[in-house]
Amino acid sequence: MQKGKLEKDGLSAGINRREFLQAASAAAMLVAQAARGSESQAQGAGGRVVLEPFDYQGVRLRPSRWLRQYDAGREFFLRVPDDDILCGFRAAAGLPAPGKPLGGWCGRNSSTVFGQWLSGMSRIWRAAGDSAMRDKARHLFAEWAKTIAPSGDAGMRHYPFDKLVCGLVDLERYGGHPEARAVLERVTDFAIKNFERPAAPLADPTHNQAYYGRPQEWYTLAENLYRAYQLTGDPKFKTFADEWLYRGYWAKFESTADAEDAQGVHAYSHVNTFSSAALAYQVTGDPKYLAIIRNAYDYLQRHQCYATGGYGPNERFMATDGSLGRALDTRSDTFETSCGSWAGFKLSRYLMQFTGEARYGDWIERLFYNGIGAALPIAEGGKNFYYSDYRVGGGMKVYNWDTYTCCSGTYIQNIADYHNIIYFRDASALYINLYLASEVTWNGPAGDVTVVQETKYPDEDTTALTIHTKEAASFPLKFRVPAWTRGVSVKVNGVAANVDARPGQWAAITRTWRDADRVEIRIPLTLRMEAVDRQHPDPDRAAVVRGPVVLVLEAAYHDPNFRLPLKDEELGAWLVPEQGRQPSGVLTAAAANAETPTVLRVVPPDKTAVRLKFWPFYALGEGYPYFMYFDRKALPYRLW
Repeated sequence: MQKGKLEKDGLSAGINRREFLQAASAAAMLVAQAARGSESQAQGAGGRVVLEPFDYQGVRLRPSRWLRQYDAGREFFLRVPDDDILCGFRAAAGLPAPGKPLGGWCGRNSSTVFGQWLSGMSRIWRAAGDSAMRDKARHLFAEWAKTIAPSGDAGMRHYPFDKLVCGLVDLERYGGHPEARAVLERVTDFAIKNFERPAAPLADPTHNQAYYGRPQEWYTLAENLYRAYQLTGDPKFKTFADEWLYRGYWAKFESTADAEDAQGVHAYSHVNTFSSAALAYQVTGDPKYLAIIRNAYDYLQRHQCYATGGYGPNERFMATDGSLGRALDTRSDTFETSCGSWAGFKLSRYLMQFTGEARYGDWIERLFYNGIGAALPIAEGGKNFYYSDYRVGGGMKVYNWDTYTCCSGTYIQNIADYHNIIYFRDASALYINLYLASEVTWNGPAGDVTVVQETKYPDEDTTALTIHTKEAASFPLKFRVPAWTRGVSVKVNGVAANVDARPGQWAAITRTWRDADRVEIRIPLTLRMEAVDRQHPDPDRAAVVRGPVVLVLEAAYHDPNFRLPLKDEELGAWLVPEQGRQPSGVLTAAAANAETPTVLRVVPPDKTAVRLKFWPFYALGEGYPYFMYFDRKALPYRLW
């Protein structure tokens, strides 16, 4: 497990780095190989895969605020009593039901999150060698399986069933538990015979409930059913998946990234449905599905995403008429943070796999630092951070009024996914997607290579990569150049290297690597303002961004009102870095003992005294007020 008490210089006590990685993944290796074999057979002439993530194996997080977030989340899920998780299932089956229901969205039973928890626990076991998580997942599965009716009815319909299929697939694939397959077969056989098919091909954006579809979110089912097909090779899973293709909505994106009349629908699940289109491409090889997800991604970036990468005020896609910006006048439910991050991670990762293009990593990065990585930690009793608040009038991070919501299901999947979005690989090269303290062991053309990444990015603009290899190894080391930066520079063993580093592309360093070679990459953290949409040139509604990180202005002082400059070039003179300031009550608990984030002091040209500071959004904790978006052309009102 990745726990602080086992971390000394980033190593597990008593064993070296490589031994740890080998030990952590040994039990899962045979299962993974079998799964890949089944996938290759099942896919046949499916879609082309250009890059691969490390599939939750061979990557470790090193000390950072995001490892602390991961550790805290892992501890929370481990502490939730098994009997409480199982209580509702057992009671409904007429079995002894010790414990008590979890409450909130899981008041009747935990079906809303059960499959996601199995999934996250299995992925954490695979990623971190966390036997406690593996054992918990297996015990929950075994006890829950006793509650399934002889008919195969697990008491779950479309919405929780989709998550259940994901969990059962992952329990075998990543959790090394082949017993899950027979149960997967049983519950799917029941679903094939009994599940209601959608009466309408599209969700109804005018209805206050049907905007996410009837049956609820049916259009997300195909992704995990296709994954079950890839795992097992059984065509019934593919046939069933084919029934849930969202052809009517996907067709809007077949030939354009500026789709008309795509608004009003449930935002998270409609991003999530494009992962079903991605699996349809991977399984069938039909290029129209690749065109759909490429166009959908561009549609989201052009018309639906805020500077944070978040989307979906009121959980809806907005009309492309300026509604995205206008929503900031009133909507505190700006972004469904945990679920929305999970959907964005998946879609971006699929696109990177199928196209090999670096630009899709930019959304992963924004969501990592400003989405799930900026969320309040999941807390005792199932308190979870549901919505991020970006309102122009001021926002605040608060826990949702209900407990154990859908976001408590995707939370564990997100933190597990931290291991699967940092590095990618192809047959000949290693790719760095995120600049995060971590390490990866890659079985390259010349054998195992371990790369250790040391960085304080995004507070600082440099990351250092140290290569460890027993023998000299020739391969390209590639790294993503974010679209927002300029002037990236590289040193190899302290000597400047001539590297073609184009924004939005992979840059490559190709050489024969020897043990302890060191690469330093400097990525200038451009300070700029990003407009909310194209319909708000006046009053020029925008957010302040440094590198990939959205900055927010404290709203805790009675300071004079001021207006930010209109030109990005002037912003650097207004906002001056200030190190070492740690006001009580501002930082999250996970960050309280962490490195100091970059804080920017406001220094207007007229020398007006301003106490307010700009902080990274991720650094603010519960209940501290802030401003994220500003109307730069609006005249400041007088306070006195």
